[in-house]
Amino acid sequence: MRRYLIRKMVIYALTFFLAVTIDWLIPRFMPGDPIRNMLTRVSVASNATAIQMMYDYYARLFGLDLPLWQQYLNFWKALFQGDLGISTYLFPTPVVDVLKRAVPYDVFLLVPAVLLGWYTGNKFGAFAARSKRLDNFVLPISYILTATPYMWLGILMAWFFGIVIGIFPIAGAYSFSLRPTWSVTFLLDLLHHWFLPFASLFIIEFGGWAIGMRNMIIYELEAEYSRYLNALGAPKSLVRKYAFDNAILPQITGLALKLGVIVAGALVTEVVFSYPGIGYLLLAAIQNQDYFLIQGCFLFIVLGVLIANFVIDLVYLVVDPRTRRGMVGESA
Repeated sequence: MRRYLIRKMVIYALTFFLAVTIDWLIPRFMPGDPIRNMLTRVSVASNATAIQMMYDYYARLFGLDLPLWQQYLNFWKALFQGDLGISTYLFPTPVVDVLKRAVPYDVFLLVPAVLLGWYTGNKFGAFAARSKRLDNFVLPISYILTATPYMWLGILMAWFFGIVIGIFPIAGAYSFSLRPTWSVTFLLDLLHHWFLPFASLFIIEFGGWAIGMRNMIIYELEAEYSRYLNALGAPKSLVRKYAFDNAILPQITGLALKLGVIVAGALVTEVVFSYPGIGYLLLAAIQNQDYFLIQGCFLFIVLGVLIANFVIDLVYLVVDPRTRRGMVGESA
């Protein structure tokens, strides 16, 4: 067990190093200049000398006047100190503060959508696989939901429920006339704005998990062990239990990967509903060539994916006896 964990930690550390390095490189190979982009958004003198002086000042402030190798070393030094730099798009706000404001909205939106979609989709898919009549009805609907783009469904729901019926707002996380507090008025308004983005994500998640579980259950019920149990006269409930226990394992892996990218936000959904999560923030950072904000957003994504994968490795040790036996075999 100890050797297994040490080996995994080494692999994850190397993966983290390579992923963060690529994260640092990509914005710098993008076309455009973050400082010039920032200067176009502020009122500066038209004098070329004054503009150049401001450019030189901000280049020194952000450390972009240094050679690339020195910028890279400074990046790692600052990273280990918890400093992700200052956003050029939202200057002079530190990237850490920007992300702190966005992450709660992503968690509030995506955790319920993913977990509820996973649970109900798996249960419904397993139930549908038992009945041919129900399966013939569920299968085409699930395929349609799985193939439906988040953005298209979000736009359709915003148009129908927000414009035609007019019962839900279609932009923002809360009304612009309110300020975040723990009051009942604000929380109800927050839920009112949250429902449409949540519903569009949940519906797609539900369809994907349902069709996945349905296919896995049918595969497991046709496996040799299921045939053997049926030949022995085992109760159908027992056969289905074994089938569900085996079918749920890849679904758990898929759930871990979904949870790992929660901090990335649902970019297209957040753009459609102007929901202020990291996905929406990342798009704005790319449009404004904000190196530091792009790095910060992708850093959260990398950490989320790696932590989720590590957790799922540990979960597999608990739920899958074959993994534990494999570890015993390696130790021997």
